[in-house]
Amino acid sequence: MIWIWEWFRQSLGKRWFLWTLFVVNFLGTIYGFIWYGNQLAETPAYLIPFVPDSPTGSGLFSLVLLTYLLGRHIPVLEALAGITNFKYGVWAVCIIVAGWMMGNEVRWTDVMLIISHTGMAVESVLYARFYKLSLLPVGIAALWTLNNDFLDYVMDIHPWLPSVLDPYEGFVGLCTVLLSLISISVIWWVNMKYTTNKV
Repeated sequence: MIWIWEWFRQSLGKRWFLWTLFVVNFLGTIYGFIWYGNQLAETPAYLIPFVPDSPTGSGLFSLVLLTYLLGRHIPVLEALAGITNFKYGVWAVCIIVAGWMMGNEVRWTDVMLIISHTGMAVESVLYARFYKLSLLPVGIAALWTLNNDFLDYVMDIHPWLPSVLDPYEGFVGLCTVLLSLISISVIWWVNMKYTTNKV
């Protein structure tokens, strides 16, 4: 098992692996925007950029992978992608599982979403070692992420929750802010631990 992990770890910077992940994330992003179609149609135009949380995270991560394929690093993009992709990956899994625990029906689409969003969170952590981060890009990403939480739960544009969780919207909002802080900390910590790695 150790050699499999080592092979996988060494593959993260290979072009074939980057292209594979780019295609997977790009297609997932397209599907994500389609998934948000009904909610986007009901959202005022000026708030639309803040609504599709998960596809925005995976879309940003797709761009990070593309910059690596081009031999470039854009720290602000890496910070935004790493933090949001991790956050919304974890958020979606927690919301789906919480819905199940509250009696929501288990559907195959939920299982698919759990697998894909777990992948989002995992890839963000795996590639955090390659990000060229400093306080400024992380600070910008943190402001964007926390501002998005504010808009989600004050302007009520958060992703639609399972109906069984609607009565707990305020609690979900508090947990989401906490998850944002955890996401910022996790990406920063992993990056600082592996600052000498390159992709």
